[in-house]
Amino acid sequence: MSRLLTRDNVLRAGVLAWLTAVWVALWGDLSAANVLAGFLVAALVVFALPLPLVPVTGRFHPLSFLEFIAVSVYYALESSVQVAWFAIRPAGPPVSGVLRVHLGIQSDLVLVIATDLFNLIPGTMVLEVDRARCVIYVHVLDVGSEEAVVKFYRITRRLEHLLINAFERPSERRRLGAGPEVLP
Repeated sequence: MSRLLTRDNVLRAGVLAWLTAVWVALWGDLSAANVLAGFLVAALVVFALPLPLVPVTGRFHPLSFLEFIAVSVYYALESSVQVAWFAIRPAGPPVSGVLRVHLGIQSDLVLVIATDLFNLIPGTMVLEVDRARCVIYVHVLDVGSEEAVVKFYRITRRLEHLLINAFERPSERRRLGAGPEVLP
């Protein structure tokens, strides 16, 4: 492979194009001067302020990724309806708590994606990530019943499974002890 078509250079070119497009979209004017200014700002960001390299291992499976996206959107919508119901129902506020989730994710990048996903789902918020043990602590809006806690862990396991199928090699997957735990 030629030196110009290395993975890093292709990635940089993609980031340059993306940042330039964002610049043009933010200004709302597709002109040569605006595109050039966007490219110059993007080049400054990419080359003068480079992000640290994130080790990327594993593989990408587009079909598994599409399934992951569809299921994630479904859970986000379902959770939004649940949060809306908690806001308008005549009963008091739901019992909330912090749950510990052991994940079998290997890659730091996939762990960040999982953490972001849990933060995007209404009613949940990741409070802490223990990378060494691959454990996250999640504040959950409804832990008032055993059924609600089991449902949270079922959703967590399904999303974890879909992430691993979409981004990691199953042969590298390690399973740390998993089990529902509610912290006081």
